[in-house]
Amino acid sequence: MSSTRNQKVRIGVQIAPQHAEYVKIRDTLTDVEARGFDVAFNWDHFFPLTGAPDGLHFESWTILAAWAEQTTTIEFGALVNCNSYRNADLQADMARTIDHISGGRFIFGTGAGWFERDYQEYGYEFGTPGTRLNALDDSLKRIEARWAKINPPPTRDIPVLIGGGGEKKTLRIVAQHADIWHSFSDPEVLEHKLGVLGAWCDEVGRDIAEIEISTELRGRTIADADALYDLGTRLFTVGITGPDYDLGKAIDWLAWRDSKNA
Repeated sequence: MSSTRNQKVRIGVQIAPQHAEYVKIRDTLTDVEARGFDVAFNWDHFFPLTGAPDGLHFESWTILAAWAEQTTTIEFGALVNCNSYRNADLQADMARTIDHISGGRFIFGTGAGWFERDYQEYGYEFGTPGTRLNALDDSLKRIEARWAKINPPPTRDIPVLIGGGGEKKTLRIVAQHADIWHSFSDPEVLEHKLGVLGAWCDEVGRDIAEIEISTELRGRTIADADALYDLGTRLFTVGITGPDYDLGKAIDWLAWRDSKNA
């Protein structure tokens, strides 16, 4: 249903920054890059999302700056940054700086935010899904404007990845701003969502083929992945978590990727 800006299949690994010391996170990233994965992600939270709620956890953006220096080939970013936690122009500046540190391998993944504990304990206003999405829309406009005038400018047009599937607001924001759209949809839901996204793209004057489709592989079968591929998905992500960061299931998908790209 949808072509993509990047026709080759890519496999991304989300290294959740929880339940492990940083040295383990760092070593896992080294392994992920060495094995030939295409993208490495973390997430932008302040507390674990699974397991012991007060377990070990590290902050996203400082990790990403370290990853920019640690790696040489892999693209990377957050899946996803929480727009609520930082001033929009500051986000643009941090993204531009990490883009330069990495030599142009940074993906600006972002979303409206949802994990209420982060907001409560760090003193941010939680609001409602609607107010947070409105803030995301406003912030992306400011981020794009800042990138256009910041000195030095980014090394490339930093790809914007937006996560979420809301049909009234999120997919409109995707149509206006995203280079990559990430969802957790199964094939049936994705087909429907792509129809909605296509309608929003038509409304804002955008070609849906410019947007790379990204979907989570956790719990999927080869048949599921094939169906998602047929719908236009080209970036597939697999999540792993501490303390062990087992890459086994993610590694299994590399052969499938290579068969699609042959």
